Amino acid sequence: MTPQNKKLSLIGSVSLGTGVMIGAGIFVLMGQVAELVGALFPIVFVVGAIITSLSAYSYVKFSNTYPSSGGVAKFLRKAYGPGTVTGVFALLMYVSMVMAQSLVARTFGSYTLQLVAVQNVESYVPVLGVILITIAFIINISGNRVIESSANVTAIVKVLGIALLAIAGLAVGGFPSFSNVGSEVATDGAFVIGFIAASALAILAYKGFTTITNHGGDITNPNRNVGYSIIISVAICTVIYVALAFAVSSSLSVSEIVAAKNYALAEAAKPVFGQLGLWVTVIIAIVATVSGVIASVFSSSRLLGMLSMMKQVPALSSRFKNTPLVFTVTLAILLTIFFDLTRIAAIGAIFYLLMDIAVHWGLLRYLRGDVIFNPLIPMLAIALDVLILVTFVVVKFKQDPLIPLVALGGLILIIGAERLFMRSHTDNFGKMSMDDGM
Repeated sequence: MTPQNKKLSLIGSVSLGTGVMIGAGIFVLMGQVAELVGALFPIVFVVGAIITSLSAYSYVKFSNTYPSSGGVAKFLRKAYGPGTVTGVFALLMYVSMVMAQSLVARTFGSYTLQLVAVQNVESYVPVLGVILITIAFIINISGNRVIESSANVTAIVKVLGIALLAIAGLAVGGFPSFSNVGSEVATDGAFVIGFIAASALAILAYKGFTTITNHGGDITNPNRNVGYSIIISVAICTVIYVALAFAVSSSLSVSEIVAAKNYALAEAAKPVFGQLGLWVTVIIAIVATVSGVIASVFSSSRLLGMLSMMKQVPALSSRFKNTPLVFTVTLAILLTIFFDLTRIAAIGAIFYLLMDIAVHWGLLRYLRGDVIFNPLIPMLAIALDVLILVTFVVVKFKQDPLIPLVALGGLILIIGAERLFMRSHTDNFGKMSMDDGM
């Protein structure tokens, strides 16, 4: 239990939520969303915020009833009990968090390289990404309190920096014109499918709000402040994302955004602010990605360690110090080396949506007598998640079959490994004894 005088206030938990969200890939997701939906990509972030708000309802209700640092792992356990189902979906959450680290690490490489003139830029991106993850490992393993105490400062730098870029971009570039969009949409039957698929990536830009639930036991008055923190964080990020998207749209054409999709914000700063704007954008991106990876490595390794203590994954204690951290960083490095930004974002979105559906269904199906909530909202959230997930998988299968195949392979591997492990310590009835005090 965290001492009361060291707990996060409402402002602190909002800083945590917005800091993780803004550090979780908006710098690269902007271009990927534009690639799927075209000129209306700013509206996709509004839709993503609405869907995220519906999803957040279940997490808020869970947190109000079971405030703890168990977060998603505890929500799943309360709904499904100890066993394979809880382990599988908790691991999907864990893997999606590690993928977010790889996404942000590669984003760090893509933006940092905009400041230097080198050939074969793409070959250096994973190198810089691995360096960042290694630095995050060193900081986490040493327990550097300076980084922990600077979390609020970096969150403010990210939020204010991106907000100023958005406002300045709109002031200089003007509000973009959508005069031709109506006719394009009317004559393009694939637009709706692309829009729905793009919503999956927009949701990924907001998924950092779940970090707040993972720190429920560390927040003052969690029954009240966890919910408020989620609502305020999502609202702040919505305003910033939409304003930023409009600013990018006013500076670059869709084809230019797609061509520079891995560093779209930096590219958009050039015609409006020149070289100074490029430097400012890249510096903000570096602050966002560095702090985001450090925080995400801490949170995900903590989740893995908790799953080990819950007997949902094998015991991770060994002669190595902090085995969950070592495992997390190793997996993040492998993903950073072998997958590009588009694939990492897509697979992460698939895993996150699957886990999100499980959270809503668990609340709806198993906890009606324990948690007070309106069942229509999680039902709507499930319907939207399923629609977006199916559409996204279909679109990605046509564009890059490797993405859904790797996602399916990863899902089968997680289910098989979890089921095999469960058999090692459950009774003849498939029941497992587990301490519920978390």
